[in-house]
Amino acid sequence: MVDDMSRRGFDPLTYRFEDRIPKPGDLTEVADGVFWTRLPMMGRLNHINVWLLRDYDGWTIVDTGIFTESVQKHWQAVFDNHLAGGAVRRVIATHLHTDHTGNAGWITRKWDCELWMSRSDFYMCKVMAADGPSDVPADAIRFYRRAGFTEERLDRYRERFGQFGANISPLPAGYNRIYDGQYLDIGGREWRAVIGQGHTPEHVCLYCPELKLIIAGDQILPKITPNVSVQPSEALANPLRDWITSCSRFRELLPPNLLVLPAHESLYEGVHERLTELIDWHEVALEKLYDLCETPKRAVDVFPALFKSEITDWTFFPATGESLAHLHCALERRMVTVEEDENGVAWWTQA
Repeated sequence: MVDDMSRRGFDPLTYRFEDRIPKPGDLTEVADGVFWTRLPMMGRLNHINVWLLRDYDGWTIVDTGIFTESVQKHWQAVFDNHLAGGAVRRVIATHLHTDHTGNAGWITRKWDCELWMSRSDFYMCKVMAADGPSDVPADAIRFYRRAGFTEERLDRYRERFGQFGANISPLPAGYNRIYDGQYLDIGGREWRAVIGQGHTPEHVCLYCPELKLIIAGDQILPKITPNVSVQPSEALANPLRDWITSCSRFRELLPPNLLVLPAHESLYEGVHERLTELIDWHEVALEKLYDLCETPKRAVDVFPALFKSEITDWTFFPATGESLAHLHCALERRMVTVEEDENGVAWWTQA
């Protein structure tokens, strides 16, 4: 995820509830029947915002945090102190990443309730969680070697492979599919599922016209751009094209006067302005990428076009995926060409 705040002169967003950020285990009501809690994470993004929606005689939970004992203790505090005798009736995961799905299986088993997700993200999450440390695919090694990884970097990939499952409680065998445009009845209110692509295959956002708000997950974050990456499992994908298309579609579909409930950072108003910023940031990045490729570059050489902060060992992998996403988009637009050398490394040059 890239911090794009530095490109702003005047910030067009209006931030809400800054003085009412809930501590883990506590709730803040942000609209009638919509409650916010914040769960801890490690790293720069040290939290995730999750949501509890009053649902007839119980509750619907949206996103669940990473699967750790400390996060489960915070959930237990919520269950013990804030559900007012109602049960959890449903868990919705906006998308497959572990900070969103991590405790979904644990909560659904605890409350004997159902999991709701998009189809692509549910099955991809199941596949990724099943990978073990010994399952490193040869295709993935070729993928990262083509991107410019050294043998040392490839060894780091081998060491890290299979860790996804450690941060997620096993998902249930079955689920209820959420599809684009679907209306969900939650507590007598209609919530429309609006699905975006690019960050994950089918990222679910929940828009409630009556309350004039949208639970946005990672799709419309206020201060950083969500990671948009090419993965070894779909080596020729163009997720940045899908991402830009989704942002444009959201801007056409959603009214401007919404309260946005993002998975990270602050609650805010200004959804049209933010969607425009997200599109513009990537368009500018593509222009910088084009300029940088005046001489041939590997995917690992184009980080300066996309990132201002230092790329660490931990961020090297998503940075590579994001670089490839921009290169693939530029290739489809015929801004660049690509050739492989005798070692299978791809070199990208201005068209």
